[in-house]
Amino acid sequence: MGLDIDRHAHLASAIQTWDPRVKIFSLGLFAMVTAVLQTLPLALVALLIALVVLFVSRIPLGFVYAAMKWLIVLLLPFFLILPLTYPGEVNSEFLGIPFAIEGVRLSVMIVVKAIAIMTIAFVTFGSTRFDISMIALRHLKCPSIIVQMLLFSYRYIFLFFSEMKRLDTAMKARGFVKKPNMYTMKVVGGFVGTLLIRSFERTERIYNAMLSKGYQGELHTLVEFKADNKDKLKAVLMVLITLAIIAGDLSGIFAVAEQAWY
Repeated sequence: MGLDIDRHAHLASAIQTWDPRVKIFSLGLFAMVTAVLQTLPLALVALLIALVVLFVSRIPLGFVYAAMKWLIVLLLPFFLILPLTYPGEVNSEFLGIPFAIEGVRLSVMIVVKAIAIMTIAFVTFGSTRFDISMIALRHLKCPSIIVQMLLFSYRYIFLFFSEMKRLDTAMKARGFVKKPNMYTMKVVGGFVGTLLIRSFERTERIYNAMLSKGYQGELHTLVEFKADNKDKLKAVLMVLITLAIIAGDLSGIFAVAEQAWY
């Protein structure tokens, strides 16, 4: 099954009914501020807020985790690399290698912020149909070429994986078994080449079909947005929370408390 991020956009909640333009702006601002936080306590606060927003959206936690677990796996090496390579005070040694507690703190903060940002991203684009989210981006003056690239990439990446599975099934049906030898590398190379050629041919067919329907570089839609007072109130609340977090980070109070704890 593909990662259709908007699978739960039909659920009824205060997040799903939020005007997509205002939602993307508000939650996007929160995500950007989270990315630049310098203290672990506020990063944890940002993660907590992201989880609260996820809870309000009613998007299943298991659905988000199923996609996010690979991100977590990719981030785990930070816990090994940063404590051993962080420039600064060495607190102890690990197998004869200098080990810095500050590196552990930095690793935790990177992982916490990444999870918070990904959670907010899932809420932002998972609580509204993806095509409508792209239209909302266009209303926010995002360049048309970027919006179209995102829209078409999301639309056709599932076809790409489906084509890949069909080719793999066809190879197995003919008795092919992957082995660590040159023959396998040759077959896999042909597999990749065939996949790319078929994808290119499909792209040409899609583009010609779009031209035949009057495509001239812009996507036209009948979707109209209208933000009411409830949408604006949600935006004001989210912006105030974001400003409070960035103010706390800039004040240095949490940084001093964190240093004292270490």
